[in-house]
Amino acid sequence: MTGYIILGAVLLLILFILARTLMFRPKEDEKIEVQEISFDGEKAVDNLRELLICRTVSDRDPSKEDHAEFRKLIDKLPKLYPNVFNVCEYTEFSERQLLFRWKGKDSNGNPAVMMAHFDVVPVDEDSWVKPPFEGIIEDGVLWGRGALDTKVTMNGVLSAADHLISTGFVPANDIYFAFSGQEEINGPEADNIVTWFMEHNITPELVVDEGGAVVQDVFPGVKGQCGLIGIAEKGMMNLVFDVESNGGHASAPKPHTPVGELSKACTRVEENPLPVHITKPVAEMFDTLGRRSSFLYRMIFSNLWLFKGVLTMLCNKQGGEMNALMRTTVAFTQMEGSSFPNVIPPEARMVANIRINPDDSVDGVLQHIKKVIKNDSVKLSYFDNNEPSRISRTDVIGYDRVKKAVMSTWKGAVVSPYLMVQCSDSRHYGRISDRVYRFSAMDLTSEERSTIHGHNERIRLDCLKRSVEFYIRLMMQC
Repeated sequence: MTGYIILGAVLLLILFILARTLMFRPKEDEKIEVQEISFDGEKAVDNLRELLICRTVSDRDPSKEDHAEFRKLIDKLPKLYPNVFNVCEYTEFSERQLLFRWKGKDSNGNPAVMMAHFDVVPVDEDSWVKPPFEGIIEDGVLWGRGALDTKVTMNGVLSAADHLISTGFVPANDIYFAFSGQEEINGPEADNIVTWFMEHNITPELVVDEGGAVVQDVFPGVKGQCGLIGIAEKGMMNLVFDVESNGGHASAPKPHTPVGELSKACTRVEENPLPVHITKPVAEMFDTLGRRSSFLYRMIFSNLWLFKGVLTMLCNKQGGEMNALMRTTVAFTQMEGSSFPNVIPPEARMVANIRINPDDSVDGVLQHIKKVIKNDSVKLSYFDNNEPSRISRTDVIGYDRVKKAVMSTWKGAVVSPYLMVQCSDSRHYGRISDRVYRFSAMDLTSEERSTIHGHNERIRLDCLKRSVEFYIRLMMQC
């Protein structure tokens, strides 16, 4: 009798799981009437090329920066985007902190803020196929550091505004363009602009900065194009593990040298990852894209109450993007000890780059790692830390505007919220808005995405033009 009861319960459970899976179908999106957009695409290409030839490389050591190159870029802007400068109020707080105000018909309403940064990371020029600062156009591709991160966005915003102003368009509400020149080194410029907004009692209806893009093959079982809009970003911390000793000759070592102690700590941290959290951005992504996945994945994502353990096991084993979405990650990136092979170092250290899940915190991560390594001789300190960002809403008009602009520009793309695992200037805007969206207006392959901060960064000209089209469509809704 007991066996029949157990069998019946199992059958009911299977039927329940199957029923939930079958009902887990895509929700119908609002039908959007797509208006054709016409603008001078070649001028947009030329303008981005002019931005790319400026060597605006930022560095934590100011002596390694060429300030004249930043000045050169800023001085070009009135010539490249004359309508913007004729109509918009322009404030240059510093040569790394620029703000434009395009006054709308109603300046009492909630404005939009469109962001980008114009500094870039350093380049190993010998490793590039094409020179990174000559703006070479070849075979429908524009080469250059910043082509994707994020001079293309700066150009997209200003080119879109310049075009719309030329047609006589005036936005319904104010639109601000906020550009910073120290994002790559975590500078204060974007935060200063947010403080200015606070002082002037300005609460944005939407903020758009770099983040997700239109991509393929990034979600299990989904093959079509996905437009990913980041509604939050992970925090970050560079954690230093340090062990000191009396040093000495390597011929008579103690049982564990400083490097050995660090190695044990590293292994313990990697073998004891922080727990999985299905946060709001990830839950909404699973709900949107999971419905469009293959049957097996639909079964998992529609029954996470049962299969969360399976998903956690896969994340633990495979790591990668899915794992990064669901937990705080710890990547050991640097280690140093003695300068000589036969000398025990008096001090050894290693650094882990930690990306903090929205359900975790800097202090919580520290406590976890201390508990895991169980070694008081390993001293912990950190730098460049920031907490996870505020999570933005998706049930508001700001998100709908971004979504519609994506769907109109990349017809057929499925738009989904997601959690951005990198950091951006937009996190500062959480102080004044819960409508901050992270979307880089480009359709990129995995190989193209790998050139960001890497070698041979470049952008297809058709992709470049679509970035302008996206911002035209977005601004027309504001």
